[in-house]
Amino acid sequence: MGMEKLLEAFVCGIPDPVVITDTDHMVLYMNQAAIDLFEGGEALLGKSLFDCHKEESGRIMEEVLERLKAGEVEVQITERQGEDPENRQRTFMRAIRDRDGNLLGYYERYMYWPKRID
Repeated sequence: MGMEKLLEAFVCGIPDPVVITDTDHMVLYMNQAAIDLFEGGEALLGKSLFDCHKEESGRIMEEVLERLKAGEVEVQITERQGEDPENRQRTFMRAIRDRDGNLLGYYERYMYWPKRID
């Protein structure tokens, strides 16, 4: 099995949505959980995140990208609660770097507790 196939299987096996973008905010990859969750699904591949986010979200993504370029590893961008106030979600942008530390892009990572909210 090739490395690309192994990595795709790994990311697809993550139960939470994973969206991978380049440094121009273009969607390069979505796992099945992301395709199922986000409006537009697979049609978002190759599109800019700015096409599917509000202006304020776009401003935040630009600011966080600058922080990632400056060397930060991960930045929390949202926190919200579900209908049940006990259920919460945090969203993070996490840097993807090559072996030399160059920023290639980022992915959105979600943390849910005590259970997932949509």
